[in-house]
Amino acid sequence: MKKFNAIIAGYICVDLVPSFKIQEDRHTQYQVLRPGRLIEIDGMESTLGGVVANTGLAMKKFSQQVLLNGLIGSDFIGKIAISALQEYGLAQGIKTVTEKGTAFGLVISPPGVDRIFLESPGCSELYDIESIDFNVVENCQIFHFGYPPLLKQFYKQQGKHLTKLFQEVQRRKVVTSLDFSLPDSESDSGKVNWIQVLRNTLPYTDIFMPSLEEALKIVFPYEYTLFEATEGDIIDLTSVELISELGATLVALGANVVLIKAAHRGLFLWTKDVEEINKKGELGLDVEEWSNQQWFCPAFPAEVEKIKNASGAGDTAGAAFLTALLNGHNPQEALKYAALAGRNNLYCKDIFSELKDWDDMTREINNTNHPVQELTELLKASIDKS
Repeated sequence: MKKFNAIIAGYICVDLVPSFKIQEDRHTQYQVLRPGRLIEIDGMESTLGGVVANTGLAMKKFSQQVLLNGLIGSDFIGKIAISALQEYGLAQGIKTVTEKGTAFGLVISPPGVDRIFLESPGCSELYDIESIDFNVVENCQIFHFGYPPLLKQFYKQQGKHLTKLFQEVQRRKVVTSLDFSLPDSESDSGKVNWIQVLRNTLPYTDIFMPSLEEALKIVFPYEYTLFEATEGDIIDLTSVELISELGATLVALGANVVLIKAAHRGLFLWTKDVEEINKKGELGLDVEEWSNQQWFCPAFPAEVEKIKNASGAGDTAGAAFLTALLNGHNPQEALKYAALAGRNNLYCKDIFSELKDWDDMTREINNTNHPVQELTELLKASIDKS
């Protein structure tokens, strides 16, 4: 048996989240960043963020043995990060550097308004292959890596080192998993040919779990630009037909399992022959249940008055999905756990102390008739409706 169920590597930061007062006038909420305004807030929350912290903390809450791998600085924000990691017993694999400060994100999220992220990558720009101990990687079941668009060493040279990383991990017979973040069009990462990066890397990627916006921007940039210029939420504007084409494209590019996270719409899943995954690790997925599948799971309803934080919900859903694979669940069950964990994340300011554990989620799933349907049925219903 391997020592770790998963190593979560890549981008780690501290999220600073201003607490906005609820405004009765929705129009007022949208004016938060208008020049010349003074906005009084109810304080500032600071929490660990990024895929390393979000997914790692959630998987530990789900009773998995995890090791985190990332960089923080020796600055004040870094002291906040290392103190929290030590409290959770997850500081072991995190390295401290002095050349740059800790990555941080300012999350602007007034009630009822889509989030705006102001992100400073900080020392994560220094994070590279040399930051990863492959002897330790050999001793895990899943290597989960996240947020290449915020990791300069992994997106420069058209993602050469990202591809090299995944080749090396697979060579060591470890299941590879990749999460993403939205490239900023105005930054250096926005100038990267990301579709080519995926062409090079996905053949070595067992599990790929981007958000709908991320996948759309990379694979169908023209459609993404059209939606971006249209009033409304990109998630709501994207048709089932386009999502289906998007997933099929990502599978064709090489990923064995593709999970697209579509926030309040739910989760979309595509798989190929998972025997390839079973050859590399210890997951032992049921080939008949998992191979060549397409499923859709709607989001679990959220009670608005309970929502404390929308940041990290996708990472928490990913953590539950990976845990479900480690625990031997079928695709439908894995989607339910992922959808429920993503919803539960909304109710938490602190993932580790407030997130429901695996047993609690199991009881809720068993007591709730939450639907999961084949994607072909959803497509047919969409076509009939139109």
